[in-house]
Amino acid sequence: MTQRTRVTAWLSAALLAMTGVGAIVASSAQAAAGCKVDYAVTNQWGEGFGANVTLTNLGDPLDGWTVGWTFPSGQRITQAWNGTATQSGSTVSVKSLGYNGSVRSGGTASFGFNGSWSGSNAVPTQFTVNGVACTGSVTSSPTPTRTTTPTPTSTTTPPPPTGTTPLAVNGQLRVCGVNLCNQYGKPIQLRGASTHGLQWFPSCYNSASLDTLANDWKADVLRIAMYVNEDGYTTNPSGFTAKVNDLVDQAESRGMYSIIDFHTLTPGDPNVNLENAKTFFRNVAARNAAKKNVIYEIANEPNGVSWEQIRTYANQVIPIIRGLDPDAVILVGTRGWSSLGVSNGSSSAEIVANPLAFSNIMYTFHFYAASHLDNYRSEVRNAASRLPIFVSEWGTTSATGGGTVDIGSSTAWLDLLDSLKISHVNWTYSDANESSAAFRSGTCGGSSYGTSQLSQSGQFVRSRIMTADSFPTS
Repeated sequence: MTQRTRVTAWLSAALLAMTGVGAIVASSAQAAAGCKVDYAVTNQWGEGFGANVTLTNLGDPLDGWTVGWTFPSGQRITQAWNGTATQSGSTVSVKSLGYNGSVRSGGTASFGFNGSWSGSNAVPTQFTVNGVACTGSVTSSPTPTRTTTPTPTSTTTPPPPTGTTPLAVNGQLRVCGVNLCNQYGKPIQLRGASTHGLQWFPSCYNSASLDTLANDWKADVLRIAMYVNEDGYTTNPSGFTAKVNDLVDQAESRGMYSIIDFHTLTPGDPNVNLENAKTFFRNVAARNAAKKNVIYEIANEPNGVSWEQIRTYANQVIPIIRGLDPDAVILVGTRGWSSLGVSNGSSSAEIVANPLAFSNIMYTFHFYAASHLDNYRSEVRNAASRLPIFVSEWGTTSATGGGTVDIGSSTAWLDLLDSLKISHVNWTYSDANESSAAFRSGTCGGSSYGTSQLSQSGQFVRSRIMTADSFPTS
């Protein structure tokens, strides 16, 4: 298991001692000072470690940042991403890149690094941003043009959860480093199931089946797969938008998160449906902006296109969502049917070299256990220390959705995702006539969704989803 350690601290208090390197902190260097740090040691080996950091700006907007601190003797950064790191002796600075330098008040920016240590793994305790010491509070700076003192921003952490559902405990999600984190800034893993096409299996998503998913399976998340073509959205945009919104509400009422999946499959170029995507996400983001349970998946499985073409699409759709729902997590499909490029003979390196310039972004990976084996698992293992990954679709069978249920490969996959704390959603919570379906054919025509109605795949998936969650709050 990968050891994960996280620190959340206000700089007005001493930082907690921990294994690994020190926390990295950001504050405004313009008209106010104030910052919060979310720091995660993602893995450790010998005298090396990996760490990821999310900077939260509590002061005035930043237009570029450089975080500085002094390492205890013997600690060095060996590799950094989403920031340019330099080190002279024990003095370290990490500078923003062109795409992540602007941080609004209350906004975040993330970066990460690998490091080494010898002799000491103590934690640094003092930090600067743009040469200004972080004070841990929002105060007036000596900027001569300011004539009034800004209203302090609350530095209180969220109160303890008032319920026990995944949504009640975790609240608004965000991306911190390469992890999906809850309202307390703690890395978490969501586990759940995906609908099949809403146009084909509407009877599978009623009160009884959704109660079963939430209460018996104890799922954390429902993925709402709205096909764009294949007799889906394009045939009735308002009708399918209403279906999606209703399922968002149904998931929320049961304490589950919901993924609004713009299920592009054929054609594989998401740019073909760019205008439909803009209209759809403008409507659902405006309608659901106040909800904390919504995650947006903007392109299911791009195929036959380059990463640059996917970026072009994402760079036009994401700002529409961000303008209406600025805090939500957004999932972005990857090349080769969301295989991080592996199915097209590429790899995640192309994404690492040219990531999207937005916060709260995760990149999707899809697998089918009987088709995608060790080489795919190796790519996920390699990419997980560099990119925030969300497995928004996986199946127990071949990539066709049919054939033999491969329990061995499915187990290897889920054990890997658990060790990396990567969220995953199974295909499919339906009674489709395929071996990847959770229910026996004909189940959705009745009223019972109990274990006697489960397929071999459904029995296995339920057993892995319903195991106890670890949702830390402190």
